[in-house]
Parts: sequence; C-alpha cells; structure tokens
Amino acid sequence: MLLGDYNDLEVARFVEFGVYLTSDDGDILMPDRYVPAGIQIGDTVRAFVYRDSEDRLVATTETPLVRVGEFAALTVRDTTAIGAFLDWGLPKDLLLPLRNQPKRVRAGDKVLVYVYLDDKSDRIVATAKWERHTDREPNLAVGDEVQLLVGGQSELGYAALVNKQYLGMLFRNEVFRLLTIGDEVPGYVRQVRPDGKLDVSLQRAGFDEARAAADLLVEALRKAGGKLPLSDKSEPEDIYRRLGMSKKVFKKALGNLYKRGLVQLGDAHTQLIEAE
Repeated sequence: MLLGDYNDLEVARFVEFGVYLTSDDGDILMPDRYVPAGIQIGDTVRAFVYRDSEDRLVATTETPLVRVGEFAALTVRDTTAIGAFLDWGLPKDLLLPLRNQPKRVRAGDKVLVYVYLDDKSDRIVATAKWERHTDREPNLAVGDEVQLLVGGQSELGYAALVNKQYLGMLFRNEVFRLLTIGDEVPGYVRQVRPDGKLDVSLQRAGFDEARAAADLLVEALRKAGGKLPLSDKSEPEDIYRRLGMSKKVFKKALGNLYKRGLVQLGDAHTQLIEAE
C-alpha cells in the first residue's frame, strides 16, 4: 500500500459511515461521501490514501494537488508553532514543518514544495527546501524547450523547477515580465552547468531583447489606455514595479518603439501613437 499515492484496493465490507478497503496494512476506511455509486463487495476501487486528522489511514476518490515524490506550488492556509499548513486539495491540510522552511511563510503565501514520507513519523509532509530533491543529472541540451515552475526569487533572479525535475535559474536581467512563485511558463535551456544546474531563459537564444521588451511595453500601454507615467527619466524602481524590467531594458524598448514611430516621448510619460 502506497501512502500519499493512488492504490487499487478491494472493497471488504460496508459500514454505516462508508466502506472498508483491504490492504497489506490492514483495512482502510473510505468515508461514505467518497464511495462511488453502485460498488459492491469484491470490487476494486482506485483511491488516494493518506492520514486523517486523527492519524488514521483513510482512502478518498478526491484528487490531491500533489502526491508523495512530487513538487507543487501550494497556498498556505494557516501557520502554527509547529509549522504551516498547506492546501493540497484534501480535507486535512498538508504540514510544512518549521525545519523545512528556509524562511517563515505566512497565510496566503504561495510556496513551492516537495512532498515526501517522513521516515520517523510515517506521515506525509512538505519541504520548501525543494532544491535538494531535484535531479542533478539533467537529460537536456542547450536550446531545448522546457516547462518552468517559478519557485523563488533573489537579487540574482528566479529559481525554477525545470520539467518537474531539475533545478534552473532565470537571471533577472533577462526577464521582461513580472513573475511570482507558482507561475508556470515555457522556457529554454541556455546552459547545462557541471553541477547539474541549468541556466534557463524565457526566450530562445538569439532572441531580440529590445523587441521582446518593446512588445511588453506596447501591451502595458494598451492596458493603461495608451499612456504610462514613465519616461527615460523615471526611477528604476518605478519602472520595475510597473513593468518588471530594468531601466536599461526599458530604455532599449523606448528606443525601439520610437524608431518605429509607435510612441511619443514626454518628460514624465510615454504615449502610444498607434497599435501595430
């Protein structure tokens, strides 16, 4: 019987509050609200098995957001003295112990975690130190298209889970959009490092940085009704807060749009002249 995963279990007997399913670890209760209509003794039911609030094994036909051995970005429901509790799609929240938090999380935060079975307690728990559980022998090459799950950020850039398996880094000066933990975006491998970590990008190698930033700026102008209170004299913090790009990249975007006759530049604003 796999705890924290799906199991094919046989119906042993009916009780007033559900059915019991047989397993090598003894009979497991499936509460009545999860029991499929029309099942009979001897039928096989595919169920997810975990522990309820009283630490008893319980089976459900609900689909959790993550299984043991997987990564997922989950929302913090509550925090206590022992850790945080995460919403993973089941009635009993998933524990993220304090020891597994690189920094304290708060209710409402989104956090990327790896889920595992604790050897000492035999309980399903999460760790936000997810990087330790990534595969450091990536079967990828430079230029490969990959799927990225944003897991954290620093001054350097964004840590990302690559293809649900590897550790990658998106460098901040190459990101021309706002990213938050839990965002899933396509990307490309730029470098495979000797330690197995990956440098990744949101653009293919050789992509025109100025054109990419210009397209993003046009989109932001349209959403703002054609005018933004930003110019080449604006503070870098204001530019990044509104557009998620550095002042250097913003000025390249302005230059690109101005040469194409798409914007009018003011001392404290940028006006979109026409849509492409």
